[in-house]
Amino acid sequence: MEIDQIKLFAEVARQGSFAAAARHHGLDPSSVSRAIAALEEALGVRLFQRSTRRVSLTEAGATFLAHSEPALDELERAREAARALTGEPTGTLRLTTSMAFGTAVIAPALAELRRRHPGLAVELILSDDIIDLVSEKIDLAIRIGPMPSEGGVIGKLCETRYHVVASPDYADRLGLPECPEHLAQHRCLRMSFSGRRSVWRFRSVTRAEPVEVMVDGDVAISSPLALRDAARGGLGPAMLPDWLVEDDLAAQRLVDMLPEWRAAQDSFEAGAWVVYPSRSFLPCKTRAMIDFLKGHLRPTAPVKRAAAPAERFAKRH
Repeated sequence: MEIDQIKLFAEVARQGSFAAAARHHGLDPSSVSRAIAALEEALGVRLFQRSTRRVSLTEAGATFLAHSEPALDELERAREAARALTGEPTGTLRLTTSMAFGTAVIAPALAELRRRHPGLAVELILSDDIIDLVSEKIDLAIRIGPMPSEGGVIGKLCETRYHVVASPDYADRLGLPECPEHLAQHRCLRMSFSGRRSVWRFRSVTRAEPVEVMVDGDVAISSPLALRDAARGGLGPAMLPDWLVEDDLAAQRLVDMLPEWRAAQDSFEAGAWVVYPSRSFLPCKTRAMIDFLKGHLRPTAPVKRAAAPAERFAKRH
């Protein structure tokens, strides 16, 4: 009975599939099947019930999993503790975040991460669902929005600022609003995520209370990436985070329609947050990733207001 066989057994149990476990480890399915068969022979019990559609744990398999998983976790902690003494992270880090943030921010940064830490492998899991970190064996999650309420250790990577953006052509045709209330006269692009309101919030140093504007529009999109593309195409104004539009603002593919105002979809305290399971120590690979992200994510500079379209808008209204 070998450690690698037990690891494969635990992965098959988690995935419910020999083929999925093989893909996860980069192996041929037949190799996984042979490893499980060898483990069953060594233990003298059948670990899985096999069918053409799926595999499921036997009673003996469930008992063996309950006892072996904590031992595998302790072994991984021991390896991480030993690796931490070298100061160089190694192994595979399982990281999850949203589709938009992972596509726009994390994936482009992986080349620089590899240059800094060549021994660190990353498995990036992009999902807009809140994946359970413990059951899915996730080392680190990045959540975007208000402070997460899930369990585990939570730390703030950076603040997120939202901007109401539109294409230069749209701004030239319809002008920039003088105040948030003028957005009610635009057909805005809205997020169609569950729980997202059609009310945009704004805050200014010149007003004591936040301003809430009910926006209207006939286009709602569930993907921030697609929403940005629609705004680029001149379809209307959209409220999007700085990490998604900063390059477009700098290149003038988009313009900030209300740069003097702080915008928010839900909370003005939104940010990018790291979440990881509570452990007696922070693995070297996790600490290396957090430190890298803190250095990679920097506040964006404010964008200056384009005056000419605003003047035209003010004259029409």
